Amino acid sequence: MVFYFKARPEAGDFTIFMGLDKFENEELIKYGFPEDIWFHVDKMSSAHVYVRLHKGQTLDDLSEALLEDCAQLVKANSIQGNKVNNVDVVYTPWSNLKKTASMDVGQVGFHNSKMVRTVRVEKRINEIVNRLNKTKVERKPDLKGEREAVGAAERAERKQQLREKKRREELERLEKEKQTELRSYKGLMVAENMTSNKQIASGSKSLQELEEDFM
Repeated sequence: MVFYFKARPEAGDFTIFMGLDKFENEELIKYGFPEDIWFHVDKMSSAHVYVRLHKGQTLDDLSEALLEDCAQLVKANSIQGNKVNNVDVVYTPWSNLKKTASMDVGQVGFHNSKMVRTVRVEKRINEIVNRLNKTKVERKPDLKGEREAVGAAERAERKQQLREKKRREELERLEKEKQTELRSYKGLMVAENMTSNKQIASGSKSLQELEEDFM
């Protein structure tokens, strides 16, 4: 089971989601998207919360409003973190999550600690948490199928882009050949004209020679 929430409208059209337990978390870790940002209360047990950014967006595109929604949801879904103030929430791109065979179910590490950011949550803001909970929807998604479908679409798009690139390159090659041929033809025409003019000049008589012939 995966729970889905809608971020505040002024933050944009974003969906925040989290797994029911560590087994769903494991699936979310395995079948995430490049646009997914992962959240967790630092040094405490908590839900794994994600927000899926729009295609092409990165960690730097995460707005303050969206960040607050995600951080509040993480804190509210931490048994220990929800009871105390001033907790740190860490967040990083899904692609930075590291999973090894020795780790427990739902446990993760990081490939690059420099890509992990921290936000301090001073206290739970019920207004935010209640608003998010009102948008809560439970689903049993086919995470693997969704990821494979997107992967197939991305591969098809890359193939199409490659075909278009090859087509443009072929058209450019043909155009260059055409221009080279035209320049060669023009050069040939100029050379022929120059030869013809010289022949005319060498085969004609001067005015004095014509006068002498007439006399």
